[in-house]
Amino acid sequence: MSHRTRIKICGLTRPQDVEAAVTAGADALGFVFYDKSQRYVTPQQARSLILAMPPFISSVGLFVNATADEVTSVLEQAPLSLLQFHGDETAEQCAAIATQVCRPFMRAVRVKPDMTPTDLIKCEQDYRAASTWFSGLLLDAFVDGYGGGGKVFDWSLIPKELAPRLVLSGGLNAQNATEAVRAVRPWAVDVSSGVEADKGIKDAAKIRAFIEAVRQADAV
Repeated sequence: MSHRTRIKICGLTRPQDVEAAVTAGADALGFVFYDKSQRYVTPQQARSLILAMPPFISSVGLFVNATADEVTSVLEQAPLSLLQFHGDETAEQCAAIATQVCRPFMRAVRVKPDMTPTDLIKCEQDYRAASTWFSGLLLDAFVDGYGGGGKVFDWSLIPKELAPRLVLSGGLNAQNATEAVRAVRPWAVDVSSGVEADKGIKDAAKIRAFIEAVRQADAV
């Protein structure tokens, strides 16, 4: 039986985009709580979007160098099921925040060209050792800023033994998603700019095409 790659649509800001992602078959929806991002939503906005989601779809909060108190404040208003740390947080800082708010977390790693497969394996080991709340790595391309840059990194850097546990991100779209999933075979993929009409504004047709492209790879 073929593996079904999980799909996260990130950077949602509008009810119609949540509906489009859910209808197309997304497994997780991401909400950005980094106020310098054009995809930023307030906790109140996120709350209304999350409450419109049906059961068994994960709500993921993306944070960049936030304090434990800031994350706690967001969670008091927005019922997130998973945290995504996308800044310069250390393993210890991620662990401390997750412990305080009692939520599992993913760690986004911006992959530089000089990184090696050994570096990525060690990174996962360090985070897994730091906290039982650690859920897995999300690999993204290294760009100025934090995420949503639409850039692809060298997938050959991903160790085969790590791929089945990670989330692949960075420059994915309907045109390269099939190739990416076939090449890496990740547990999940994450897309933001690749399904947008504009920053923070999703395109329902692009969402459908992206998910169809991932399913094409799963069928092989």
